[in-house]
Parts: sequence; structure tokens; C-alpha cells
Amino acid sequence: MGTEHTPDKELNLKGEICPYTFVRSKLAIEEMRPGQILRVIVDYEPATRNVPRSMENEGNEILGVSKVNDSDWQILILKANA
Repeated sequence: MGTEHTPDKELNLKGEICPYTFVRSKLAIEEMRPGQILRVIVDYEPATRNVPRSMENEGNEILGVSKVNDSDWQILILKANA
């Protein structure tokens, strides 16, 4: 069984495409405190690779990427310590 992570903030980016999925995710996580979790919902499959890669390049940790239904995925991001 996987570990459950409770998001501190959720960002619904359904209908958005890259690079806007990363830009909006980055702006959202910048407003959060280190150690908080951002849950990003996307329906654009390339974002499931691009957002995690870009977030890791920014120093954040990806806790998971999973499909939640036929069209949507969730990306869980842990904000890095400053």
C-alpha cells in the first residue's frame, strides 16, 4: 500500500496545456511554505511528464503521479525547503 499524502493546496489545470501547466504550478507552489504539498490536476497527458521534471529541476520533490479517472491525472508535489 502507498503512503497517503494530504495536499495543502489543490490546483485544477484541466483544459491547460504546456507550458502553462508548469507556469501556473510554479506560481502556486511559490506561495506555499516548505514542506507543504501541492496537488495539481491535469487532463493533458504530456503535463504528467513535463510538470514533474520541471518541478524537480526547481528543487521540489514529486510524491507521485497517478491517473484518477479516464481523462485526469494528479501530480503531488512537495515544496522544497528554502
